[in-house]
Amino acid sequence: MEQIEIHLEGIDFKSGLIPAIIQDYQSKAVLMLAYMNEASLRLSLKTGETHFWSRSRKQLWRKGETSGHIQKIKNIGVDCDQDTLLIEVEQVGVACHTGAPSCFFRELREAGQLADKHLVESNAPNAPRTVLESLAQTIAERKRQPSPSSYTSLLLEGGIDGILKKVGEESAELILGAKNGDPAEIVHEAADLLYHILVTLGYYDISFKQVEAELTRRTQISGLEEKRSRKGKKDTSSKAIEKEEDA
Repeated sequence: MEQIEIHLEGIDFKSGLIPAIIQDYQSKAVLMLAYMNEASLRLSLKTGETHFWSRSRKQLWRKGETSGHIQKIKNIGVDCDQDTLLIEVEQVGVACHTGAPSCFFRELREAGQLADKHLVESNAPNAPRTVLESLAQTIAERKRQPSPSSYTSLLLEGGIDGILKKVGEESAELILGAKNGDPAEIVHEAADLLYHILVTLGYYDISFKQVEAELTRRTQISGLEEKRSRKGKKDTSSKAIEKEEDA
């Protein structure tokens, strides 16, 4: 494939950097603001995914490199002074490291105080955010800013083994509750299990939106077909493990 020569003479990198506003190409929601240098912009153009320059770590970074929340570039706009970029992307997962869809989830009130938008919106009669989404975001915030009085923070700081132990315990309790046939007990144990599943997702910076997207994907094919496709993947993985063990 022929390599396209990239010319960036028209871009004004002030002090070697240019601000890049990242926008969802469908909803037009502003997702985040980051900075690019010439190398990261070239890499973004070459790969079709956003790469930035970290001013704190002094290094290049690819959006979603560890979380999987990559940004596929759809269009790059340049302002009239050629010193700011507006990059429209297809966002995989969420844009913010807190688990919020956008980094701009806070608003500045008239008196100067900051308030989380999701807390304001949750009181609206037709708020789009579900209980699970709000809980997932709270877990992400506890990971970012641990609290000594928070059970969630305690779980996250204890590591994945402790979290998975709780998932196992809650799964067993839900099974027992279902066997007992008590609806109230089933509801209680199901809520406990869902919470600990969300903590597991949060530990790995996996958003609840990604799980929803996977469920949506599965609704587009028959259940039996989806089961068969997963069985094929498991069989392939098992064979690969066997080969590694033989080696």
